[in-house]
Amino acid sequence: MAKLELHNISKIYNQNNGAVKAITDVNLNINEGEFVCFVGPSGCGKTTLLNIIAGLEKPDSGEVILDGRVVSDTGPDRTMVFQEGALFPWLKVVENVEFGLKVAGVQKEKRRERAMHYLDMMQLTKFADSYTYQLSTGMKQRVAIARSLVMDPEVLLMDEPFAALDAQTRDLLLVELQLIWQRTRKTIIFVTHNISESVCLGDRVVVFTHRPARVKSEFKIDYRRPRLIEDTSLNIYARSILEELKGEVVAAIKEEYKEPDGKRDEQVLRDEN
Repeated sequence: MAKLELHNISKIYNQNNGAVKAITDVNLNINEGEFVCFVGPSGCGKTTLLNIIAGLEKPDSGEVILDGRVVSDTGPDRTMVFQEGALFPWLKVVENVEFGLKVAGVQKEKRRERAMHYLDMMQLTKFADSYTYQLSTGMKQRVAIARSLVMDPEVLLMDEPFAALDAQTRDLLLVELQLIWQRTRKTIIFVTHNISESVCLGDRVVVFTHRPARVKSEFKIDYRRPRLIEDTSLNIYARSILEELKGEVVAAIKEEYKEPDGKRDEQVLRDEN
């Protein structure tokens, strides 16, 4: 049985100019310990789907099933890492990491021990007593990941967590995240616009159509780990995904800008990735 099952998920937003379909009939199974990446055109509904899995939003139809039970709200079995770390600047790093444990009523010594364990895993032990404003953007994201892992979730949800990082920091974290995943064997769902990033990280890459999002295709990335984003052997996977995604990005651009032809399509597609 799959760890996570999405059955006929649909979502519609009512706006001033009428109803907007964000997601339509998404069906997807994710296995225990699998690292799955979602890619698709900007605004297609990937983050909305992630929020539904997290319980932050409710679908208009369909079900999310985790370990055989229907998900209807947020819970400690699913934690989210956002694009911005959303850390508390008035708390020290270790206090940020143990915050969820404190809310859950975990005894002080035990939560400190667990927090330090994950800070060590993220190579942040010596920054435990620093404040988050003293950290670089990359280090803040490490703190955010540690804060999510310390809750020992069944599923880790990541919404473009490396999008705001410089290329060098991102490439280092891509390797570190793979090593952490190999050690923890968490089920991870990772949303990204970057095809190379998805191929570097994922066991499987799920490609979504332009809005409303549907699952268009899936790619299994059968390649050794840890992977490096500059490894040219991964290009064959990236090219296949790019070809599959190209038409969806073009359609999204035409819909947004109402362009009669595809003169800007190639350039915008390159910008997206």
